[in-house]
Amino acid sequence: MSAAREARVVAQAKINLFLRVLAREASGYHQLETLFQRLELGDDVRVRVGVAGRSLDCGGADLGPPERNLAWRAAEAYREATGWPDGYAIEVEKRIPVGGGLGGGSADAGAVLRALNALAPRPLDGGALLALAAPLGADVPFLTAEAPLALAWGRGERMLALPPLPARRVHLALFAEGVSTPEAFAALAAARGAHPAPRPILWSAERLARWDDVALVATNDFEEVVLPARDDVAAVRGMFDQVTRRVDALHHGPGDAGAAAASGDTAPVALMSGSGATVYLLTPLDGVEVAFEVRGPGAASDDGGGGGGGGAGDAAGGAAGLAFVETRTAVRVAPVSVSG
Repeated sequence: MSAAREARVVAQAKINLFLRVLAREASGYHQLETLFQRLELGDDVRVRVGVAGRSLDCGGADLGPPERNLAWRAAEAYREATGWPDGYAIEVEKRIPVGGGLGGGSADAGAVLRALNALAPRPLDGGALLALAAPLGADVPFLTAEAPLALAWGRGERMLALPPLPARRVHLALFAEGVSTPEAFAALAAARGAHPAPRPILWSAERLARWDDVALVATNDFEEVVLPARDDVAAVRGMFDQVTRRVDALHHGPGDAGAAAASGDTAPVALMSGSGATVYLLTPLDGVEVAFEVRGPGAASDDGGGGGGGGAGDAAGGAAGLAFVETRTAVRVAPVSVSG
């Protein structure tokens, strides 16, 4: 047996800056069109080869049997396609919330594929690696690719890498109860009927080159069915909308904030990610600052905030299981570090 070697990488989470659910195939699978954005938030993934046996250890979350885990399935797909490695040990320290629309399992799968390819004696080319990623899920190809921002369509396997947008502050509203993706698809199909109207659109890279442009197209088809069914998610989504209007008004006021608006990168964005339940708010790093806190039932909202009064309180009424996490959008893909 060869000496053990290892690779480490941060499996970055993703958000959908817009998400359209398109035609349903005869197989029952829906075509998608989305703008993927990586986040700095991520799981820590370590892959060792040259070890006896195959193992997966996930800390920070109970993810069930290994054979159902996307990280394990990614490693098995690589092994079956290349005949290597004989043995591996995967360790995942979970930081991305599970089942919230942030692509946590998909990020781990993409990280494992990238790590194994970095360790492999005969690495696969980019196209072959994406071919292994595609059957694992619609988010996995993007989270395997070397792009922090990409327009994707089909089953997520067709992508156009775009120049990264300036880093932004990301406020994530996390809920204890997630949303079942199959149930969200079924609800959307029922709401649309058997023959939904086509929605043609012409995209261009220039149309997605500034945050202000992205804000104009930031929609998520799943909100149509998830928000009416989830009062807690709808309440936070409504609160984020209020904050976006307030931040936008401050940025377009007189003085330095008004001048900054001319850059085209000031418009805040609020949206649900994936099929939910996570809702996010994106704001510029400079200028208006926004802060949130969850308070118990009956507590007064805190409208105070730093840097121009962009703060907001708890619009969800102190709902149990609600938490806010702050991170940033990523301007690069986390590199794979190899040792041994």
